[in-house]
Amino acid sequence: TARVLDHTNVQFCVGPHFPLGEGQGRILQRFPEKDWEDSPFPQGIELFCQPSGWQLVPERQPASFFVAVLTDINSERHYCACFTFWEGLDNPQVGHTPCIQCHRDQLEVFELQQSHSGFTTSLQVFGPKSLVLVSRLDYTEVFRNCLGLIYTVHVDGLSVPLETVIGNLLTCVIPIAGGSQRTITLGAGDRQVIQTPINDSLPISGSSVAQLFRQLGIVNVLYLFCAALTEHKILFLSSSYQRLTDACRGLLAIMFPLKYSFTYVPILPGKLLEVLSTPTPFIIGVNSFFRSETQELLDVIIADLDGGTVTIPECVHISLLPEPLLQQTQTALSMVLDPELEVADHAFPPQSTQPSALKIQDKEIRGVFLWLFARLFQGYRWCLHIIRIHPEPVIRFHKAAFLGQRALTEDDFLMKVLDGMAFAGFVSERGPPYRATDLFDELVANEVERIRQEEACPHKVLNHVKELAEQLFKNENPYPAVAMHKVQRPSENSQTSTQNQTPFPVLDDVAVQLFIDHAAAKLKTAPPVVKAEVKGMVPSGPPLGENGNVMANSARRLEVVRNCITYIFENKMLEAKKLMPAVLRALKGRAARVCLTQELNQHVLQNRAVLDDQQFDYIVRMMNCTLQDCSHIDEHGIAAALLPLVTAFCRKMGAGITQFAYSCVQEHMVWTTMQFWEAMFYSDVQNHIRALYLETEDGEQEISALELASEQSRLWPTLSKEMQTERVQKEESTVFSQAIHYANRMSYLLLPLDTSKNRLLRSSGLGDVESVSNSYVTNSIAGSMAESYDTESGFEDAESSDVANSVVRFINRFVDKVCNESGVTNEHLKALHTMIPDIVQMHIETLDAVHRESKRLPPIQKPKLLRPTLLPGEELVMDGMRVHLIPDGREEATGLMGGPPLLPAEGAIFLTTYRLIFKGTPTDPLVGEQVVTRSFPIASLTKEKRISVTLTMDQFVQEGLQLRSCTFQLMKIAFDEEVASDLAEVFRKHVHKLRYPQHVQGTFAFTVGQCGKMVVEHKTKDKNQSLKTLSKNLVKTAKRTIGRQYVTRKKYSPPTWENRSSFQSELDEDEISVSEEVEQSTLTLSSTIRSSDRQTMSNVVERACCRDYQRLGLGTLSNSLTRSKNEPFRISTVNRMYTVCRSYPGLLIVPQSIPDSTIQRISRCYRQNRFPVVCWRNSRTKAVLLRSAGLHAKGVVGFFKSPNASTAVPSQADSTSLEQEKYMQAIISSMPSYSESSGRNTLSGFTSIHMNNSGKWGSIRGSGRLSAYNPDVGTRLAGKESPQPNGGPSEALFLRQQKAYLYIIGDKAQLKVTKDQLQNQWEVVPIDVCDVRQVKNSFKKLMKACVPSSSTSDPNMSFLRCLEDSEWMLHRVLQVSVLVVELLDTGSSVMVSLEDGWDVTTQVVSLVQLLSDPYYRTFDGFRLLVEKEWLSFGHRFSHRGAQTLGSQSSGFTPVFLQFLDCVHQIHLQFPMEFEFSQYYLKFLAYHYVSNRFRTFLLDSDYERIELGVLYEEKGERKSPQVCKSVWDYIDRLNKKTPIFYNYMFSPEDDEVLRPYTFISNLKVWDFYMEETLSEGPSYDWELRGRQERVAEETADKPETTGPKSQRRIVWPCYDSLSKVVPDAITKLLQDLQSLEAELGQTSEKWKDTWDKIKTTQRTETKLESKPSFSSSLLMSSNLSHQRRSQGVYLQESGVGSSINLALDCEASATSTPVAGRPSTSTLYSQFQSTESENRSFEGILFKKGALLKPWKPRWFVLDKTKHQLRYYETRQDKECKGVIELADVESVTAGTPAMGAPKNIEEKAFFDLKTTKRVYNFCAQDSLNAQLWMDSVQSCLSDA
Repeated sequence: TARVLDHTNVQFCVGPHFPLGEGQGRILQRFPEKDWEDSPFPQGIELFCQPSGWQLVPERQPASFFVAVLTDINSERHYCACFTFWEGLDNPQVGHTPCIQCHRDQLEVFELQQSHSGFTTSLQVFGPKSLVLVSRLDYTEVFRNCLGLIYTVHVDGLSVPLETVIGNLLTCVIPIAGGSQRTITLGAGDRQVIQTPINDSLPISGSSVAQLFRQLGIVNVLYLFCAALTEHKILFLSSSYQRLTDACRGLLAIMFPLKYSFTYVPILPGKLLEVLSTPTPFIIGVNSFFRSETQELLDVIIADLDGGTVTIPECVHISLLPEPLLQQTQTALSMVLDPELEVADHAFPPQSTQPSALKIQDKEIRGVFLWLFARLFQGYRWCLHIIRIHPEPVIRFHKAAFLGQRALTEDDFLMKVLDGMAFAGFVSERGPPYRATDLFDELVANEVERIRQEEACPHKVLNHVKELAEQLFKNENPYPAVAMHKVQRPSENSQTSTQNQTPFPVLDDVAVQLFIDHAAAKLKTAPPVVKAEVKGMVPSGPPLGENGNVMANSARRLEVVRNCITYIFENKMLEAKKLMPAVLRALKGRAARVCLTQELNQHVLQNRAVLDDQQFDYIVRMMNCTLQDCSHIDEHGIAAALLPLVTAFCRKMGAGITQFAYSCVQEHMVWTTMQFWEAMFYSDVQNHIRALYLETEDGEQEISALELASEQSRLWPTLSKEMQTERVQKEESTVFSQAIHYANRMSYLLLPLDTSKNRLLRSSGLGDVESVSNSYVTNSIAGSMAESYDTESGFEDAESSDVANSVVRFINRFVDKVCNESGVTNEHLKALHTMIPDIVQMHIETLDAVHRESKRLPPIQKPKLLRPTLLPGEELVMDGMRVHLIPDGREEATGLMGGPPLLPAEGAIFLTTYRLIFKGTPTDPLVGEQVVTRSFPIASLTKEKRISVTLTMDQFVQEGLQLRSCTFQLMKIAFDEEVASDLAEVFRKHVHKLRYPQHVQGTFAFTVGQCGKMVVEHKTKDKNQSLKTLSKNLVKTAKRTIGRQYVTRKKYSPPTWENRSSFQSELDEDEISVSEEVEQSTLTLSSTIRSSDRQTMSNVVERACCRDYQRLGLGTLSNSLTRSKNEPFRISTVNRMYTVCRSYPGLLIVPQSIPDSTIQRISRCYRQNRFPVVCWRNSRTKAVLLRSAGLHAKGVVGFFKSPNASTAVPSQADSTSLEQEKYMQAIISSMPSYSESSGRNTLSGFTSIHMNNSGKWGSIRGSGRLSAYNPDVGTRLAGKESPQPNGGPSEALFLRQQKAYLYIIGDKAQLKVTKDQLQNQWEVVPIDVCDVRQVKNSFKKLMKACVPSSSTSDPNMSFLRCLEDSEWMLHRVLQVSVLVVELLDTGSSVMVSLEDGWDVTTQVVSLVQLLSDPYYRTFDGFRLLVEKEWLSFGHRFSHRGAQTLGSQSSGFTPVFLQFLDCVHQIHLQFPMEFEFSQYYLKFLAYHYVSNRFRTFLLDSDYERIELGVLYEEKGERKSPQVCKSVWDYIDRLNKKTPIFYNYMFSPEDDEVLRPYTFISNLKVWDFYMEETLSEGPSYDWELRGRQERVAEETADKPETTGPKSQRRIVWPCYDSLSKVVPDAITKLLQDLQSLEAELGQTSEKWKDTWDKIKTTQRTETKLESKPSFSSSLLMSSNLSHQRRSQGVYLQESGVGSSINLALDCEASATSTPVAGRPSTSTLYSQFQSTESENRSFEGILFKKGALLKPWKPRWFVLDKTKHQLRYYETRQDKECKGVIELADVESVTAGTPAMGAPKNIEEKAFFDLKTTKRVYNFCAQDSLNAQLWMDSVQSCLSDA
């Protein structure tokens, strides 16, 4: 029956009362006096009548009205309409008025009692009285009218008794809904019409929504809307109570169809303000009077209705609607609220664009929100699971599926809404399939398609919204013609009159009660008022569509997945293996994953599919890959689809033992998510319940579960009691059986295969003990490795029960939750709880059997581990560990640049005493036969960090390492699952120990050949005793005579290492005791060295320095000792005991005139005591190059200050600086040019005047800062033309300038120190050099640029950008070097004194010598240069290379590498000047960090002697195959193979090289970029030979299958190019050797062959006098690198007789022959041999053929020596076409153009040559040319 609404239950009370002392309302009367039976009287109503507190006022206030909302305990809302008017009270005696102002606390009341003077004047005060009407219906206007009427009756004294009015009011009966129209009257001549809404589920909003938008604006309301839906706290402020109520009502109305279920108080009394600090969400309104109290609320969103602002605190993040919904909603709202906006810019706006009336606009706005919800929730009914139909439907919503199908998994807003309380209410209210429907149900069911089509077109959306608005309006106002309301209002005068009104009377409650009883009796007999609501089946609407486009582009991928599965089941394993990588890539996409589950389903028969091992492995691998990409909530249902499959696929392992796929796919988050299991459970239950009722139906398969349920609900009331209980029981037992089934399933997926391992699933579900990866997953369940590291624990039972307990707990939680929700009986629940532990225990036992069996299985065939070839003396420290080499940022090997992917590769990593080696095979089956090797010396490791890697094949995250080496190699390795993690840790420790040994003697160069022991042992008896004693004495005397500065600063502490044996006593001497100065000048060489050691001094003499000094003529040891005065320099032995300077060599070149004692004093002014010494002299200008460290920064004076000898300071300091000057002067006077010259100028003068002419001196510029002494540098750098092609100042200009005799290239800091006195003949050139830290950092960046660790698409990280950012400062070093070369070449000496004199100084000094002196460009010379400048002069190789534990912190600083790179740049620009090849430089670059040789260890000669390694290279070798010196090794190798030799070597005499130094001229060294994956770095030459032998042995097997192709594919990053594609000469030499071997001859050394060929060519050339460049072609197999641009250079000197043409004349027949022998430097681009004078003149001439033949261009050569004019077809031609003997020539005359002559050539270009036999007609290309030819021929004739 229809429920009539409990009348407008008007419980009527009238207040207030002012008891003494506090202002508080109290109820004076209420009607009815007892509660209605179905609705209790709300408590605390008096607080809401005066929300701001009860108070007295001095003036009468106008009557007020508002509606407050109270919520009772059953969450029913009661609407309290309060009508308040003011009555006068007599003012009692003024003294103690209990003035109850509106203050809420007692304090203020007391204050007011004291100062209550305000009211004394007026004798009357006014107090409030309220009429309150409480109803469950919300008719604001009706309430206003009724209460107004009661007041009017009272005030105007109408003749109607108030009791009658109230009685009538209480007995009005109004239906809730149904669209009826009622007229009511209260019996005072009034009439009102009430319209009830048609459907009470739609909210009634009046115009409150429109008002809300007007007050706050669109964006603000949307913020509030989203905040309310995502459960934030919202507070409204306004000074009007009615507006607060309206705003709250409006906000609730737009949330429809969701109902707000948290605290809802539109008007909150001031007394209850503490409610605002509740932790739960709320919507509350508060009077702005209390604004200050709301300020400190931290997490409340405050909407100020009067000010139109919404304040969101910082800590609150509101998730907004997903785009594009947000944008579309805003657009629709603005079209409703502000239609003029759209046409505001139109030239002719339409006439009427007024917004609709407020009431209509209100409904339009609600229409927009309805439309929005229809889009948000479309298709929600397809994600409902019905789990019980009887007795009540139980429905659950499958959130994950809904989000997945809408592709909104990431959307924050929707996630929160679906998780919220409001949505839970929505599901329980709208979920049931059989109920009354409303507007929203229809919209979601029928209009989805329309909404989808129109969403992009705002006008169509607006039309739809207007249709919805009409329906909403119709619902609220079903009858358009409303009869007039007639309600009396109080007359004007009664409101305003101030005379005392009678107080509101006390009413007769008996009379009122009579009315009520009478009405109740009448009601019992009355028929029902409202028609019953119509229930029906709720339509579901269109199902959630798959996104069509996803399917389209993946069709190819799905094909691949299907094919692969077919191959697996047809046992075509090879095919499957090839497809596997593609399948695993495809499975990243959702469509492919769905496809996989469908395909696999087809191979399951009767819930079982038995596979063999290989099939099983592939299927498991695919499942793992599929699950890897599922999120933990499984929004696409992939895991759900796989769940039945993992329990179906299995393999037989032994008698009665079967392993199922689930034991291999447990590693995924999905299985530990409660949500996932619930959703799965409910969908299964739904299917079973559906099946239950389908049997009774006629098997119509199409009916969905919801439709079935709806039908069943409809039939339910018609069933008998027995039928009903039977159905309930059936459903309950269905749920119960599913619960048991799921307990089993969950134990399958949660219990690990090896329960003894304490491996629990991840923290999400089951508490994390330690996640040991489930190693045997793809391993066919056992590797031998995994077994050997698995420590047996003695507590097996305890631990496994631990796992079991947590699984049981998890399943119990699940069962409790689902069974309570789906109404399983308690008995059944208890039964389940007892069952679960048994299920788990049983399963553990099954698993144990499987686990035992799995260990017996042979491991899956993994690629065999390949052993690397080792060097002699190299031993394995750790045997191969199986790893995967992961591709890094170099793309060549990954196949991205074309070609098959060589990486990732699977193999093993080996750690030896010398190298880290990876060797393996690519995982890509197409290149599976290739071998990939990557290795680098352990000493070159610069960075090691842990990474975690996901392997594409196995889909497991594995731990890995990234190892970076300064030989530009990077290894990213992931340890295979069979490698135990502790083993990986051991590996890291070993690597660290080998990389940073305690002492340099722990490095490979020392330990090589000592079996595996890291500790160095000294031999007690040494074969070469004298060497040892020398070393001892040197060390001893160095200790004894150590300078004082070492004592104070303790600069050097000798290294300590194990087994120091005989050294012990000397090394432990106390350093501090060494304090007395030894006067060194008294000691000569013979007196300091005991006779036993005298012979060993020859070793010192033999050192590189000494040999070089003698070569340069800087003096020999003998003449230094006898002081022959004629030489300006001498070899000083002052440092022979390394006492003056530890890091200098023993013998030094100093000026003849400076005694050793002076040297000792001078040395103290320089850092590290590195005073200036001569290291090279220019043989032509006799200018010298000196090197030293910078002066001490604090200056000379500060250095000598000592507190106790203050008086002596000045003189001492002066004397030292005088001695310094004397030293400089001595150097200057040694120069021959010094004595000749007269006046002079300084460089600064020169540069400031002429700088803008030259493009060269930029080298002096620092890092962007201009050098201090040069005002003009700026203009010069602006790019003025430079007169000389390589950007140097032209020579003539340079020579014209007078200049200083000595330039000191110094740090800027030195300017302060050196006094610039005019008579000094030296000048300081301050430059900025990059310090060591910069080199270190730029090298790191260079490595990252050349060998990035991962590929990036970021344009800011491109190779060239990174290269630029690295600032690898070669050009700066080169610029300074070229500057010094120029200065030396023009006769000034240069002293380089930068930093400590062992980094940049060494770079500059050695480059200068290399550029100036051709000797250093040969093998011997370069070796000498490096030994002298780098080794003897103490470049700190060990320190800069961080070779030991002590220098680890200083980091790797490749100063020497930078030098080699500079040499490489010069080599590129002058390829014919170097005897050695580029490979030689790379070889040194590799081995100077590899620690394979001892050459580049330790920091100075002193340290090398101390260790006894300096001279041992000369002694006998212990083992012939181990080379200790890199130079010996190179010599040996060079004898065998021409790899280090440069075939283009064809030096000019005394050529000084001046390379370009602009950055644009520098090239990236290919040493940084190249890699050879086939064999690893090629710098350990023995390995190459061995590998080749192995390869030949394997290749010898006869191959009869078909013809063999001659073609080879060469991969740039795989093959060694020099080997696969050798240059022509190497190839010829190789062929020659192999031919000799075939003939059985002893093959001679390649160098002999080469030299022989060279000499025979020379003699042949002399005999035949063929054009010389052709003879040189063999020697210049590579002319592409030519240094100068090809053209003709003029020289200033006069015209000589011999003329040379540039190389490319012939092509363009236009170049002019020019007389004059070009200088060697400018004509570098010609290849000149020694016989160049054979060709006096050559070029192209047109020659007229014999009779009737045309003119032809021919290459003519005039040969003075043979006295003939030869001509060739072209200039390259070897065969001479004809010869004109000059002896036969009679005359040369100017000719005239003849028939068929070349066009456009002037007349004077023709000339004739008359011989005894005939006349030759020639034509040159212009008259000048012709004249030259005639003159040349004439001169030859006259010479003859």
